Amino acid sequence: MAAGAGLLVIFLAWLAGPGLFGIENEKQGTTVRAEVVQPVPCAGGATTETVKFEFGGRPMEGSLNACGHGKGERLEVVVPDGAAGAAVPVHAADAAAGASDARRPVGLALLVFSCFAGGMYVFLVLRGPRRLATA
Repeated sequence: MAAGAGLLVIFLAWLAGPGLFGIENEKQGTTVRAEVVQPVPCAGGATTETVKFEFGGRPMEGSLNACGHGKGERLEVVVPDGAAGAAVPVHAADAAAGASDARRPVGLALLVFSCFAGGMYVFLVLRGPRRLATA
């Protein structure tokens, strides 16, 4: 019974997908083509470049947390949904924001081990205490 319950929990966790372990893979925003207006060398302390792009049918400027691009260089950036204002914070489209693809398998493995441990505990409780045989 305990093994069946553990397998059911593992199966439901697999069906729930990446959201169960707090993994969010989809990008929050729209990918647009931008042009670097004000580049920043990587040797200095500042790492925010200014880019211009067209979003929602109107030209906008954004601040890109990067360095080392050339003036006039074109790159793809992700503009957050509902962006408005003078300097919209954007990030490179190919950049990952702190996500690791290893979190889901590790989380699922820990779930499997915890179900196994719970099943073993139920087995030991139901089996009861054992007495040592004396010779």
